[in-house]
Amino acid sequence: MGGWLKQYGLALCAGAAVFGLAPEVAHADSLIENVNGMTLDSAGQVVRFTGMVIDDEGRVKQLLDRRDKRPREVDFQFDGKGRTLIPGFFDAHGHVMDMGFGALTLDLSDTKSLADALAKIARYAADNPNRQWIIGGGWNQETWGLGRFPTAAELDTAVADRPVFLSRVDGHAAWVNGAAMRAAGVTAASKSPSGGNIMKAGGQPSGIFVDAAMDMFGDAIPAPRPVERDLALGKAQDILLANGVTSIGDMGTTMQDWQSFRRAGDKGQLKIRIISYASGIDDMIAIGGPGPSPWLYDDHLKLAGVKLYVDGALGSRGALLKQPYADMPGESGLAMLSPAQLKNKMSRAAMDGFQTAVHAIGDKANDEVLSAIEELRETYKGDRRWRVEHAQIIDPLDISRFAATGTIASMQPVHQTSDRLMAEARLGGGRLQGAYAWKSLLGSGAVLAFGTDVPVESSNPFPGLAAAMTREDAAGQPFGGWMPAERLSREQAWQAYTTGAARAAFAEDRLGSLEPGKRADFLIIDQDILLAPPAQIRTMQVLETWIAGRPVFVRKARIDG
Repeated sequence: MGGWLKQYGLALCAGAAVFGLAPEVAHADSLIENVNGMTLDSAGQVVRFTGMVIDDEGRVKQLLDRRDKRPREVDFQFDGKGRTLIPGFFDAHGHVMDMGFGALTLDLSDTKSLADALAKIARYAADNPNRQWIIGGGWNQETWGLGRFPTAAELDTAVADRPVFLSRVDGHAAWVNGAAMRAAGVTAASKSPSGGNIMKAGGQPSGIFVDAAMDMFGDAIPAPRPVERDLALGKAQDILLANGVTSIGDMGTTMQDWQSFRRAGDKGQLKIRIISYASGIDDMIAIGGPGPSPWLYDDHLKLAGVKLYVDGALGSRGALLKQPYADMPGESGLAMLSPAQLKNKMSRAAMDGFQTAVHAIGDKANDEVLSAIEELRETYKGDRRWRVEHAQIIDPLDISRFAATGTIASMQPVHQTSDRLMAEARLGGGRLQGAYAWKSLLGSGAVLAFGTDVPVESSNPFPGLAAAMTREDAAGQPFGGWMPAERLSREQAWQAYTTGAARAAFAEDRLGSLEPGKRADFLIIDQDILLAPPAQIRTMQVLETWIAGRPVFVRKARIDG
């Protein structure tokens, strides 16, 4: 342990990220001392400590309070200088490779208008003249106040000489230009595929392709090379560690993604812990074969199950609803799978012990997933931990069915603050009682697992904690919270981002809290998470991130000598 300790304790530049400091050698017990330590136990109760002993395998050996005797001999002692130490966050639902690629391609998430976006696209194209395709995402017509979707003709005014493919912020629609449609062979005669929609105007494709229709460009867009994939994974890890995310559920892992994870693991470069859910049955079989993988690379990687889709998103009106959209009568969303197809796929996964995580946003979609689970659990006994991803709009009558079937509600608090006005427009005021119903789900006995859906939202978990506690956005709106009865307590929100997320991934025996026997994945943060008001929690910073008792990110480091 001495080699990396010497590097850690000596000259490190302020603001530096520390990756790969530790050589691959065993290390003896170490002591983390003089900290304002806190964690949640399996019952959700706060446990406080001032010191922590970590064993030679990077696991918590003992938590110490001020009166406890310290071990006489340790290989290393770290002085936390009274700062707050908490477990690393477990993001229950994200997209690791999409996040990495998003950080390396055109990002429109900060644009405030269509004109702003077009100007940024044009600048990006001019700065990257050798790129065959302009790839990016993050646009949101709701944020722009456009009142409609943008068009290919508008995109052509920014870039006409090369194909452009831009994913909507939720990943459920794409905005393309004329060159992209020509490259993909899309014409007025092209028909919408099952589970997708080619939006048209005057009989011609408008430039917006929803859900499965986005796949029409898959063969035309050049596939990233392995070296580009590895670069994207490295970038994603940098961002996650800086935000205090030490574990993440990767929703939609392809074989190419898995190979990137394995290459990083083989090289000792996989720092975060990734629990993968394969992108469909074919990838599930290709990656896992006869069943879920074992834990690999000292608990850094595991294939747990499969990700399935029942519907799309509210923003593109793809979420499957029981009643038509209030702002588009006659439209009730897109069914990605029929009920029979859903049950067949869930059954295929369950028969080999794979966990299923099903994307369901609309109330009809949630109803269909719960109905499938109710039927399948009669055949597939035991602790299956069926997961519904997002569970955004639920018929109030269906809320109790989550706990009754042992179904985990995997949700993203920041979606509520981002989507509030859109949800009101899409559904109308009378159909919001089961929208983002965290408190009701928890009160019914369901397990909540929180995440960010990165890159749809930032991977920073602190704004999500604040949103879960207040149901207010960054500007404090609406005052008192939107549907405030669904607010969570501080401990309940924190639990969903740690032990709840770990339980959702069958990882509670090793991750999610700082208890003896579990991995010593922890953060040093700049404020006390149990005392700071929500507005301050939103802006908290991670000063250091440690995984398995070793530092992997340091924002502010000492300069000794």
